[in-house]
Order: sequence, then C-alpha cells, then structure tokens
Amino acid sequence: MTGTWVLLGALAATVVVALLLRRRDGRFAATPAPAPDTAADERERVDAADLDVPLGERATLVQFSSSFCSPCRATRVLLSDVVRSVPGVVHVEVDAESHLDLVRRHRVLRTPTVLVLGPDGEVVQRASGVPRREQVLTALALAVPED
Repeated sequence: MTGTWVLLGALAATVVVALLLRRRDGRFAATPAPAPDTAADERERVDAADLDVPLGERATLVQFSSSFCSPCRATRVLLSDVVRSVPGVVHVEVDAESHLDLVRRHRVLRTPTVLVLGPDGEVVQRASGVPRREQVLTALALAVPED
C-alpha cells in the first residue's frame, strides 16, 4: 500500500511541475536592469561577430535551437513570419550545439530560447519555449523605441 501512495505522490508532483512549466513556456521577460555603476561594455549583449550576420536596424531576434528540438521548428516559422511583417527586425537562428560559448554566456538552459536584441546588440528581452505571435510582437514593441 505504501508503494501506491508514493506513486500517487510522485504523479501529483509531476503534474504540478508540468503545469508550472507550461504556464511559463514562451513568455518573454525583461532582462534585469544593470546596476547604475555597471559599465556599458559589461551589459549582456550579442555582437554581429558572434552571429556572423549583421544585426537588425531596429531589433534582432536570436533563436537558440538544436537539431533534435521539434518546438524549435515552430519557433523558426513564427519568428520568420514576424520578421516579414515588422521592418528593421532580423531573425538569426543559432545552433546551440555548435556555439556552446554563446550558450554559456547567455545562460541558455533549454531550446528554443529567444533573445530580443536592441539595435546596439543589448539583450532586452528573453523567452524559453515556443512563444505566441502576440508575445513576440509585444516584446518587440517594448524593446524597440518607436521612430
């Protein structure tokens, strides 16, 4: 009988953790503001040299993916569609397995992870999991100053 209770407890804990992860999946969060005494070169940023492509005029969506990640395909399609509809925004997909230095530097724990970069390459928003279209558009609106 004890085994049954242990099994039920483990099942309940798994359901709670799964629901919490699902709730957070794909939500963008602002990158914490740097301390006032933080130098500009110490802020979290990604350079064009890191990506081997030029950054977008207004913003860049950097997607960390892996070859075995099926949600990465859905994220790629979504971000490509958003880029077509928002001028000055570029989408760059980074293979996490081939760019471990970037993965470590930007604390990527799972794929897909999307970083929203400002025009200067500073990371202003980030999300793990597959975001929804309206979440991406909201993150871009918050990250990119209007002209």
